[in-house]
Amino acid sequence: MNQPNLEAIARQLESPNSRDRLLALTCLRKVSPQDAVPLIKKVLEDENLPVRSMAVFALGIKPTEDCYPILTKLLEADADYGIRADAAGALGYLGDIRAFEPLVRAFYEDTSWLVRFSAAVSLGNLQDRRAKDVLLEALDSDEVVLQQAAIAALGEIKEIEALDQMLRFASSEDWLLRQRLAEALGNLDGEKSISALRFLAKDNHPQVRQAAIIALERLGKES
Repeated sequence: MNQPNLEAIARQLESPNSRDRLLALTCLRKVSPQDAVPLIKKVLEDENLPVRSMAVFALGIKPTEDCYPILTKLLEADADYGIRADAAGALGYLGDIRAFEPLVRAFYEDTSWLVRFSAAVSLGNLQDRRAKDVLLEALDSDEVVLQQAAIAALGEIKEIEALDQMLRFASSEDWLLRQRLAEALGNLDGEKSISALRFLAKDNHPQVRQAAIIALERLGKES
């Protein structure tokens, strides 16, 4: 397989055409983190928001020592809430446990629901059980997307002690909440989880039923 030409990518990242810059970032998928990150940094302050967004995301999947401090700075200080949300998401992909505190702060202090959503999801990706209290607070949010993120993340950190709080969503009017619950229960083995999954396997929405059946199979049970 031919290796991407780094010089050509670098030139393309300087193109006045934003589409060219986006395509150049896409080419970096096949480049090592050490070679990719210096090129990604060239467009972190790009005038085009989709280019900036893709660059921030790329830092999460190309881990080097530079990525964590860049992403935390963006999360804490960037003026654009979309970029802050991208940084929160990228920190989850990065998997650096140091991101726990910045993500918790973002959840509590950021005024954008999108940033708070991304922070909750990433706390699940870190799989650090210290996130339990934050995620339970998200579970009590009035915003459905935060509830969805919290349910998924509680499953990711395998927080069996939160099961009762999660199960109250088994009859939610929002089918996506029920689907997230079914997926999360696949990580929480126990009698209550199995019982709830068998209930969800008879849900009136096909995607909820499918998620419950897959979760039961994952736990070695039948619907």
